[in-house]
Amino acid sequence: MSLLQSIRRRDAAQPSTLEVVFCYPGFHVMTLFHPVAHALWGMGLRMPARFWAHLGRMLTGIEIHPQAKIGKNLFIDHGMGVVIGQTATIGDDVTIYHGVTLGGKGRDTAGSKRHPDIGNNVIIGAGAQVLGAIAVGDNAAVGANSVVTSPVPPNVTVTGAPARIVGPKPGTTCHYGLPDNESDPVGETISGLLREVEMLKNRLDIEKPATAPETDPGYAERWKGSGI
Repeated sequence: MSLLQSIRRRDAAQPSTLEVVFCYPGFHVMTLFHPVAHALWGMGLRMPARFWAHLGRMLTGIEIHPQAKIGKNLFIDHGMGVVIGQTATIGDDVTIYHGVTLGGKGRDTAGSKRHPDIGNNVIIGAGAQVLGAIAVGDNAAVGANSVVTSPVPPNVTVTGAPARIVGPKPGTTCHYGLPDNESDPVGETISGLLREVEMLKNRLDIEKPATAPETDPGYAERWKGSGI
């Protein structure tokens, strides 16, 4: 399946062929700009490669380093603000939404592996940040606005900052990496703890004194010998 066909299949907007060809920056960057920049970089022509990649960034809003290795049918939907770092690798049939960064952590040495490896058929939701030399397994989904700094196993969905596994990858393909049930296990745990605290309060019947100690004539007698 060609990139054009895969975009039409995965995009919920159901675009026509002409819409994709003329109006989709993700299609433009993956058919015109990155392949040429990557080839120039491979020939040792670093300055022309960076210039062509920069021109693509100016026209599409998508920044991909010429050295980044990208598989077949990467669909960058909307595209604005996407950054893919120098040592990043991306597998086949990956979907990336706008505002995504495949970046480093800022503490890496020059020439080292600094950016993530994304497996096949991965979905990365809008605004997600995948940072460091980590792997995101095949068929995984990264929820919108998540911050991923640890490896992600295959076939799971991760969300949050820092990202946590919240379940298996949803069966749908057109989404922002969020689970179908939109569950929040951390929030549910906190809510459960708050309910238990409230229940314990009610059982212990904790109440403030009706009057202040200094104005309550029986206060001293009741607490005599208590050490309080």
